[in-house]
Amino acid sequence: MEQAIEAGIYPVGSRLPAERDLSERLGVSRPVIREALIVLEIRGSIMVRPNGGTVVASRDQRSGAALAMQADAGPFEVTEARRLLEGEVAALAATLVEDDQFEELEETVRLMDNPALDAQARERADRAFHMALARITGNDVLVSMVESLWDMRYNSALCVYFFQQAREHGIEPPVDQHRLIIDTLRARDPEAARAAMREHLTKVTESLLIATEEDARERERLRVTERGSDFARRARTGT
Repeated sequence: MEQAIEAGIYPVGSRLPAERDLSERLGVSRPVIREALIVLEIRGSIMVRPNGGTVVASRDQRSGAALAMQADAGPFEVTEARRLLEGEVAALAATLVEDDQFEELEETVRLMDNPALDAQARERADRAFHMALARITGNDVLVSMVESLWDMRYNSALCVYFFQQAREHGIEPPVDQHRLIIDTLRARDPEAARAAMREHLTKVTESLLIATEEDARERERLRVTERGSDFARRARTGT
């Protein structure tokens, strides 16, 4: 879609086809189209106008955003990398963990489960859990790699946007999944630890998809409401 915009297939100011039409033209599902439109909007390539649909932005409007977005990792890329890396980290930690290292892990889970804390504080506890798990390996390179992926999550505009959508739709760090990871470490079972971590991060990906679908439905609801208001106004004024 971005290549089509750059090639002038969709000129500046033109309205993009509906999601269904784009899905059929490009041979992908509507959720994939929806995610792509969100990314293009964040990058400044398109704009969503009330009653005007989705239109292509001018080059001046796109240039600043494009520069800022270069080398910006997306949330699904980051989460996939975390799934591969942290699965192995969990497996290794299960073979090395000492009894006195469980308290730090359990404390982070208690913080995640504390309703008195705001969403950002619980997310910090989530990060602290994964960093504590990485430190159990005693491998500074692995610790640095896990930390780097978490930094990408917080520094990437795309990641910030998608995880913000998740928060707004009530999706928070799943405490039960973190407790299951601790249980696999207590059992000193590396295979179970790997599987539990990978399942946890697979569900993170699924949660992001749910959040973006909810966001798309809300946008559509607002669009329909605005159009209905326009029709009602025209009916009253006779225009």
